[in-house]
Amino acid sequence: MRRTLALAPLLAALLAGASFAQAPVDDGTGNFPATVAAFPGQTEAPLTASGVTFAEEVITGALARPWGLAVLPNNAGYIVTERGGTLRHITRDGTMGPEISGVPDVRAIRQGGLLDVALAADFADSRVIFLTYSAPEGLAASATAVARAVLSEDHGALTDVEELWRQTPASAVPLHFGSRVIVAPFGSLFVTTGDRFTPENRQLAQDPVGASYGVTILIDTEGAPSPVPVIDGARPEILSYGHRNIQGAAIHPETGSIWTLEHGPAGGDELNIIWPGGNYGWPEVSYGVNYNGSDVGSGEQAHAPQFREPIYYWDPSIAPSDMVFYDGEMFPDWQGDILLGALAGQALVRLDMDGDRVVGEERLRQGAGRVRDVDVDANGAILILIDDDPGALIRLTPAAE
Repeated sequence: MRRTLALAPLLAALLAGASFAQAPVDDGTGNFPATVAAFPGQTEAPLTASGVTFAEEVITGALARPWGLAVLPNNAGYIVTERGGTLRHITRDGTMGPEISGVPDVRAIRQGGLLDVALAADFADSRVIFLTYSAPEGLAASATAVARAVLSEDHGALTDVEELWRQTPASAVPLHFGSRVIVAPFGSLFVTTGDRFTPENRQLAQDPVGASYGVTILIDTEGAPSPVPVIDGARPEILSYGHRNIQGAAIHPETGSIWTLEHGPAGGDELNIIWPGGNYGWPEVSYGVNYNGSDVGSGEQAHAPQFREPIYYWDPSIAPSDMVFYDGEMFPDWQGDILLGALAGQALVRLDMDGDRVVGEERLRQGAGRVRDVDVDANGAILILIDDDPGALIRLTPAAE
């Protein structure tokens, strides 16, 4: 086992206005303090202070373990999933309708339940939405699944519900489902899964031929995979593998590349760019350690050339949730930066980006709840879901000077 001192982080350029770079965010002692970074700036980017403060508006504080959020067009409000299996329509002023009927059956145990929601690119005309969830199988097992449905004009019901894809094999372990779904600009669905947690299950993250654990998949909006497998011999829908538990995903607005956020064990949370056919190393390598303090795999961290390197990682863990590339008018200095939620870190995190490198990190709204999802409203306000019971949908705008 090799453990050497980390390479020095890349110094961030001075930002506009009140922003400045300094020491890294003080997260406390890492689980792997003598880690080996693959390149400068891969972790512990300089603390960046933008000087921005928020005005907070609780749109609703009556949600039960909210998980996924979609912003409806034409100021029609929001669609929110609750992990227990309910789908809600919420107006912009916070009026919450009754449970939307027609939602697929879910096995809502531990981390399982109704998870993400996304709108079809032509939602304004088709009313099509996509859901991810833990689909029940047999007496006790479940599997990450994605379904297509049509939302009624009055936001009260789903019709034409069709399951498009289901993870195999199912598992009785109700942990590490993933699972985000995003609609890619080229008309496909990108879906993330988890490794289903146990030592036996997680080994399947290195077996894209026999299982779909710890993978990302790409299917069309009718559920059909690529006619030619990306990975020789593997299931044709599998785009990448070797992941632990991906709970965030976004499309880069300029390059069209897919970026993800992945939970590590104790330390080793990752920000990745997904490459077709890429192997991201889990559970052979990690920038974290097992929960009992033992090494993951060989105990080495640097992944390349055998495995894809993360763009950025955290140790100790912040437990990242969803992410978005900011593109709005309310926070003009943040254009192109990543906003992400932190569960264990209980924060909204901003990553100052320079191309595909993180050059600064800012913790915003710390210690006020587990941020499960992040989105940008039509007017540029930031929306966050707080994972609790009761949980909340909150709108963040710049505070008045």
